[in-house]
Amino acid sequence: MIGAVAFCIVGYLAVSLAFSFIFTYIGNTPGSFIGNTLWLACGGWMGMYYYFLGWLLCMTIVGIPLGRQLFKMGRLSMVPFGMHTSYGQMSPLQVIANILWSVLFGWELFLASLVSAVFLACTIVGIPFALQHLKLMRVCLAPFGLAVEKPK
Repeated sequence: MIGAVAFCIVGYLAVSLAFSFIFTYIGNTPGSFIGNTLWLACGGWMGMYYYFLGWLLCMTIVGIPLGRQLFKMGRLSMVPFGMHTSYGQMSPLQVIANILWSVLFGWELFLASLVSAVFLACTIVGIPFALQHLKLMRVCLAPFGLAVEKPK
């Protein structure tokens, strides 16, 4: 009896979290909803990899700044349609962090997104997805000081 009640509670929480995710992040407009749904179905769920690595890095005190940047990449790589990226005023420490990130980690992620964008741009259907990979390239190369947000 208690197991059935617990199962119902967990199921209710999972469904409500899924609906809140869908209505909050997947789409403001029908176009972004369709684009993000196709993106998630065709591999956008790989953004969970960034979230997993971010949580691992956040378990250490030193890795928290890197983990926060991976959360940005995860958010943008899971639901890129309808999101915008912009740089604010950057401090010298953020510039140094972006240079170190680009040399150590960013170039690999940048090249992976570039190759994906080139292959997707070869078809007319893939052009919107290629544009999202171009947006992701910007985050992969220099994430410090970059804001990933929905337009208002």
